[in-house]
Amino acid sequence: MSLMAGKPLYTEDLTTGDYLIVKALRSPHAFAKITAIDTSKAALVPGIECVLTYKDVPKIRFTEAGQSYPEVSPYDRYILEDMVRYVGDEVALVAGTSEKAVNKALKLIKVSYEVLEPVLDFHKAKDAKVLVHPEADWESLIPVGADNQRNLCATDGYESGDVDAVLAGCAYVAEGTYHTLANNQAMMEPFVTSTALDAYGRLVVTSSTQIPFHVRRIVARALGISKSRVRVIKPRIGGGFGAKQTAVSEVYPAIVTWLTGKPAKMVFTRREVMIASTSRHEMEVTVRVGADKDGMLQAIDIYTLSNTGAYGEHGPTTVGLSGHKSISMYGPLKASRFKAEVVYTNTMSAGAYRGYGATQGIFALESAMDDLADKIGMDPMQLRAKNIIKEGVPVASYYDEVFNSVGLKKCLDRAKAMIDWDAKYPAKDMGNGKVRAVGGALAMQGSGISGLDQAAVEIRLSDDGTYNLLIGATDMGTGCDTILAQMAAECLECELEQIAVHGVDTDVSPYDTGSYASSTTYVTGNAVIKTCETLKKKMTGLAAEKLECPAEHIEFDGKRFFSPEDGKEISLENLATQSHLARNDAMSASESFCSPVSPPPFMAGIVEIELDKATGQVEIIDYAAAVDCGTPINRNLAKVQTEGGIVQGIGMALYENIQYRDDGVMMNNSFMQYKIPTRLDMGKIRVEFESAYEPTGPFGAKSIGEIVINTPSPALANAIYHACGVRLRELPMTPERIKMAMLAMEKTTADPS
Repeated sequence: MSLMAGKPLYTEDLTTGDYLIVKALRSPHAFAKITAIDTSKAALVPGIECVLTYKDVPKIRFTEAGQSYPEVSPYDRYILEDMVRYVGDEVALVAGTSEKAVNKALKLIKVSYEVLEPVLDFHKAKDAKVLVHPEADWESLIPVGADNQRNLCATDGYESGDVDAVLAGCAYVAEGTYHTLANNQAMMEPFVTSTALDAYGRLVVTSSTQIPFHVRRIVARALGISKSRVRVIKPRIGGGFGAKQTAVSEVYPAIVTWLTGKPAKMVFTRREVMIASTSRHEMEVTVRVGADKDGMLQAIDIYTLSNTGAYGEHGPTTVGLSGHKSISMYGPLKASRFKAEVVYTNTMSAGAYRGYGATQGIFALESAMDDLADKIGMDPMQLRAKNIIKEGVPVASYYDEVFNSVGLKKCLDRAKAMIDWDAKYPAKDMGNGKVRAVGGALAMQGSGISGLDQAAVEIRLSDDGTYNLLIGATDMGTGCDTILAQMAAECLECELEQIAVHGVDTDVSPYDTGSYASSTTYVTGNAVIKTCETLKKKMTGLAAEKLECPAEHIEFDGKRFFSPEDGKEISLENLATQSHLARNDAMSASESFCSPVSPPPFMAGIVEIELDKATGQVEIIDYAAAVDCGTPINRNLAKVQTEGGIVQGIGMALYENIQYRDDGVMMNNSFMQYKIPTRLDMGKIRVEFESAYEPTGPFGAKSIGEIVINTPSPALANAIYHACGVRLRELPMTPERIKMAMLAMEKTTADPS
């Protein structure tokens, strides 16, 4: 209701009063050393509180990646440094009482640069003579194959069986190299952070973030202070999609407040969001997949080259999903292999984005699966159906986990029925220069990070018989506050209105690693169930004491505790009142959950398009999606999550195109140049659920947040192939690229020499 009423809920809404405006002077060069910087004139502008350069801030390497400690991402940045590594990198900070004064001061800062040769092509980055991070204090806390002296942020991989030998013995082999560009998350609310000192001199950071507890650690390290001196508060978030799993804006107003003692805030412009935050990782994925004469897959081989940009946020972790979350859909296989390298370049840093690397790998593998089906002469959906991973089988490509619930075949059958695949496959010429065609793809993801990330919740019984649910998970528009409250209400057999959910404040909330890795429903949901069970036991013990009967006789129906054997009862409200009188134990409980497994959700997506052969223009007619997310906790929220993810995936496939000039300047720095789809571009989107009960999940649930973005790119590529015979291996698949590929194919056909 508050959102619909337009009440102040977001970070900037809550930042009222005398806050210093903080802005950054940004580098015009892709790679340069600052040889001189003069801030004297800027500091004289009326209203300017401070102008900070690399000379004024701590020299402590840190990472902005929101990950559990020790972070996998390298410590490769200062707050400000005398080296700038991409166009948009921070050179200086200006804080003042008005935006007008700050903008004027920014123009008066004089900087001299020694411009260096940049590394802009990620194919040439490894072992290049130019090092993006030559510094001696660069540090990687975890051995992930990183080597800054080779421009390597990380390497990854595994091998099961003799892949080369198995592929050599296959009757059919399809191979290809697929290129996906960087994408911007394009959330509505930009990066916004405000900071202030409380009455005790502690730094209070209020920020639009997915990772409050990680932000506390990141800010503390960057400023060189104890975490106990930092408090982070997360208000309502206007979208994140992974962008806010990185602490993009927090350290800058924090250092201003810490040095001046005055409240400060930083609000990114849309241009800054586009050029100076993080994007999806550009990746090049090479796939080889082989099958026997009957179409049974024998081996899959994937190599991924990933571009982490100027800094290594999420570089070591995203790349793994391109292999582990794609290969694992099929099997059991005789052999599989995944190898990856992540390189530094002088482009904007990449980071987290919904799908987190799986999106890129699934585009490659699912395109190759259609190529393989074409070689065999088999319906591509039949090929997939024959090879879907089985339940109860150790999956080498997924850390040898065993899947308990695989609803992928049901999803595939449902999506085919929804789109009427058998009648429409592969294509139909409409007779007016247009062709209608269908294409499909499968996808999987995970449910949290197994054996690492954890969530805790606390539930308190109030004296009026209602409950307070304290969580550390971040609702960023996904509805997790509602879903977790629903779970608590189900466990405690009460109405949803009896559960009051309290958002994240690191001083008050129980620890939660944050809302990322599709973790909240599964990981935090399991913590809710554990906590409710503990609280019910405590309440039952108190009821037995008050009723003077054995605890094993006590039953609870959500409103009263009663003993059928003894004919006694006490209302929940009365018990709550009694719990606050002359007691040595509070009616509250807190439990934590960390899962040893990460059960994957599955999805099938099939699209029907109309292709204009004269222009290459693609129109989406219908998109049918069937999802196995275990038990949908809130079907309406799950449905809109799926629809939104499909729209984002369509944008990645057809429209979104980050491009750089030869000097490293990003050309797509606003929504005028960076095109995302609107509702008019979508056609019909239909979503249905095929639940496979997950025994380790809360009420049988698995995740849904990320998987929903993974099928559009390969499904559309496959539909375009069916429509015109060209296989596009680079995104986005714009009309120009489609038409040029058609003309090239026609030329080759006409002149085979």
